[in-house]
Amino acid sequence: MFYIYRIPRTNKIGCTKDLKSRVEKYQGCSDYEILYKTEDIEEASIKEFEFQDKYKYKRDRIPYNKLKANQMKTVITPKTTTFKDVKTKEDFKNLKSTLKDIVLEDLGTVVISTKVLEFIQARLQISQYNGLGMYVNNDSLWKFYESQQEETPKKTNTIFDNIRQWAKDKGILDKGDTKTQYIKLQEESGELAKAILNNDRPEIIDAIGDCVVVLTNLAALEELKIEDCINSAYNVISKRTGEMKNGTFVKENL
Repeated sequence: MFYIYRIPRTNKIGCTKDLKSRVEKYQGCSDYEILYKTEDIEEASIKEFEFQDKYKYKRDRIPYNKLKANQMKTVITPKTTTFKDVKTKEDFKNLKSTLKDIVLEDLGTVVISTKVLEFIQARLQISQYNGLGMYVNNDSLWKFYESQQEETPKKTNTIFDNIRQWAKDKGILDKGDTKTQYIKLQEESGELAKAILNNDRPEIIDAIGDCVVVLTNLAALEELKIEDCINSAYNVISKRTGEMKNGTFVKENL
């Protein structure tokens, strides 16, 4: 049986087959609740993400079913990550192409990259347990991984990213509808028209911003990004020729 559990004090939702070992013993927690249980690992993986979204917890980087597939080749403890079938460093080369991201419970997720693989291979040690394979120290692996992240420029959210996150937090992207967003756009357009007629500059600024917000949400509900829509439009208008007539640009008919 697979259990979806929640630990309120740590804002964690996870999946396991062994609550006693995984949650109570390994994580030292007794104040947890079972949210869902199933015998299907695929269903468990889906439900884990659904509950993480419901409680607004950060999603795990790797679905539970993919993580279990990876764990068939590795043994991850709080201190080490052991690669079962690796007897020599040369053996590790055969595992590279199939190795998934490594989830270190107390530290974080190590995303596999060429540099990470090179680091692991260089520092592999033979396990003290006969026949188990070779291992790498989790602390040293995590420190190396973090150092690589510091060297990589972090992506800065754009204003459109912030709008979409706001819309998601408010439930607009989950429960909203493009038709109602279009009606909302007409309302904001009316506010803009009123502000222009009144020559009310603060209201003009506010109304233009509101229109952009609604258009961003409408695009997202259609599984589009407003940035792509803008780029598409610009690629067309940038090639247009024409002239200004009565305050309006009139394109040339080709």
